[in-house]
Amino acid sequence: MLKPPEHQVAGHQARDGRLGPLVDGSGLFYKPLQSDDRGANELTFYTSFSSEPRIPTRIRSFFPGFHGTQLLRASDGSGLHPHLVLDDLFAGLRLPSVIDLKIGSRTWFPSAPEDYFRKCLAKDRKSTSALLGFRISGLQVNDEDCRWRPSHDEVRQFNAKDVCRILRRFVSSDPASDCEPNCVFASAVYGGAEGVLAQLLELKAWFEEQTLFHFYSASVLVAYDKDGSEDGRYPNRARVRLVDFAHVLDGNGVIDHNFLGGLCSLIKFISNILKDPDNISNSNAL
Repeated sequence: MLKPPEHQVAGHQARDGRLGPLVDGSGLFYKPLQSDDRGANELTFYTSFSSEPRIPTRIRSFFPGFHGTQLLRASDGSGLHPHLVLDDLFAGLRLPSVIDLKIGSRTWFPSAPEDYFRKCLAKDRKSTSALLGFRISGLQVNDEDCRWRPSHDEVRQFNAKDVCRILRRFVSSDPASDCEPNCVFASAVYGGAEGVLAQLLELKAWFEEQTLFHFYSASVLVAYDKDGSEDGRYPNRARVRLVDFAHVLDGNGVIDHNFLGGLCSLIKFISNILKDPDNISNSNAL
């Protein structure tokens, strides 16, 4: 039985009669193709990426596995609709904490229509995209006894100081509390040889060289699952994945400085938290 993803924190959701993604509970995620150019563009990207021999095997692991397309009954009741068939990025996680980070100071692509350009520009300036090179699109933090999930309206209001605080709160105990974040899980989630920082640095090294694609309005998704212990150990390492490829363009032999710059900015924030988890302002990251 297909159902809406329980842990989706951003994007179109298959609820209240709207068109959105579905999961099958067996490790697959079904994303409806948008009817305009965005759907065709995303399918073209997945097809090209999956067959591109110049993509290192390790880098492929940061992208959802692609299993073609399938006609399914749409969640909005409109009948059969083509869906991308992808890996469910949260498969195997019991109570995942998730954060969606849209990367790039500019989310509009160079050939964008005027109305789309103005819409994106306004969002980039109002949010932290233009200032920091990334913005938070949504998140949830799960604990054994509670879940903290700010509303979309709250998320849209985040400023630069809020981003510092949220990245700390994401790895803190008692996430629903208004107390200062304690970052008790920072070293387990962000640090270590397989932590978030190490994975982001791997991506950064690739983006410093790759000229195949330019990723506009794509996101970095981070997820981890607590095992209920008090010492910060987890059954699985934190997962870092890239998602949302409706606006990926051919790189034409040029480095994607827009995405790379936002990635470097996020890396700096995470690094500062690991260096000084008790610094509640993390002002050096701004």
